[in-house]
Amino acid sequence: MDPDERDRLNRVVDHEVKGHFPPGAVRRAVLVRHGDEPGIEPGQTLLRMYVLAADAADEQALTAWRDAHQAGVDELRRDLSRRLPSARLIELTFDDAGPDAPRITVADDGSQAAGQLSAREIVTKALELLRAAYVFPEQAERAAAVVEARLAAGEYDNLDEIALTDLVTQHLQEATDDRHLALMLGEGPPPRATPVPEPHKPEDREVRRLARLRKFRLDNFGIRRVERLDGNVGYLDLRRMPIPSNAGPAIAAAMELVAGTYALIIDMRHNGGGSPEGVVFWCSYLVDERPTHLNDIFTAETGETKQFWSLPYVPGARYLDRPVYVLTSHRTFSGGEDLCYTLQAVKRAEIIGETTGGGAHPTRVYPISPAVCIGIPFARSVNPVTGSNWQGTGVVPDVAVAAEQAYDVAYARALRHVLALDDVPPPILHEARDALASRPDGPADPVT
Repeated sequence: MDPDERDRLNRVVDHEVKGHFPPGAVRRAVLVRHGDEPGIEPGQTLLRMYVLAADAADEQALTAWRDAHQAGVDELRRDLSRRLPSARLIELTFDDAGPDAPRITVADDGSQAAGQLSAREIVTKALELLRAAYVFPEQAERAAAVVEARLAAGEYDNLDEIALTDLVTQHLQEATDDRHLALMLGEGPPPRATPVPEPHKPEDREVRRLARLRKFRLDNFGIRRVERLDGNVGYLDLRRMPIPSNAGPAIAAAMELVAGTYALIIDMRHNGGGSPEGVVFWCSYLVDERPTHLNDIFTAETGETKQFWSLPYVPGARYLDRPVYVLTSHRTFSGGEDLCYTLQAVKRAEIIGETTGGGAHPTRVYPISPAVCIGIPFARSVNPVTGSNWQGTGVVPDVAVAAEQAYDVAYARALRHVLALDDVPPPILHEARDALASRPDGPADPVT
């Protein structure tokens, strides 16, 4: 696991652990795995919780803290045993007190053992799901055979869930060149005698809808920034493609704020994907009211193809007859790539930046155990203009530059467009000239 991924995992762990206790009770929490320090056996993980400051460093203080928070400790122990079975121990210690600080541990009591699977069982179940659901059956069989051979050779024995999901994902993606296909840490539904039905009462469904809406609003439906840049150039920083039924008013508001600009930059460099319907909604603002065929999705299980067309109506004004520049990086992925590829195919935007990640297959997540799930592509995109998609190849930019230079290149192009227009008010002309003159030294605007 690379350092960035390790840091991300520890941030998630820290957030989850603190959620079991009153604010301020836990200073920080980290996972310690085999190889990080002596004493951690292969396939095991330790959750270390720093709960007190170093100036109180004695075992009696730790015991008092545990006794005061026993309910939270017990709840965390059960949750951890179910969702990360390799974490056999929780360790309580002091922050910034050094390696010799007192420590007390809380061991797995075995109460959640019925829901736990071995690495071999997890991999076997993952391959069953792969063969049943993957959009390309022949590739599924080849990939499954590769992983089965490694399983038989013992390559997945004595791995914790983190190492197991990383390694199996690597092997599946090497066999298929499909970055959507991944074994992941994630909680499946807990074992139940009977499934829990979806709520039938309208008021219950409304409660769930509002809960989802509150969650999506926390990141503003993926709309990180909306800005009018000097020279009257619009800028949108979009981090995901949200479902329009939730995000429609936010998208309409964002487009209204850039509606009067002379050119538009859409920053997709950190966009990891989302809803195909969200892509359609955003694209519909950039084409006229005549329906434009944007994409098709073929589902292998049913043999059906769903067509995606631009909308004849959108709230507010469309953004027409003005240049659109879309910024990309190698991190742009999935639904984010869909927007880039679609706008490029219909010749509505100039793509500036790096070739994108190359994931074109809609994916479902299937639970394997409370600790592990698998994402499996069940369908494939077919662009009506190209007859293909961006799977494996990524979206190739019209102007290839490093991701960190893409903004400057696009903004300079937008400013030159503004300066070439007739009837631009003098204050905006001055803004555009000054902004272009102050562009940081960097690559010359590429000629394509």
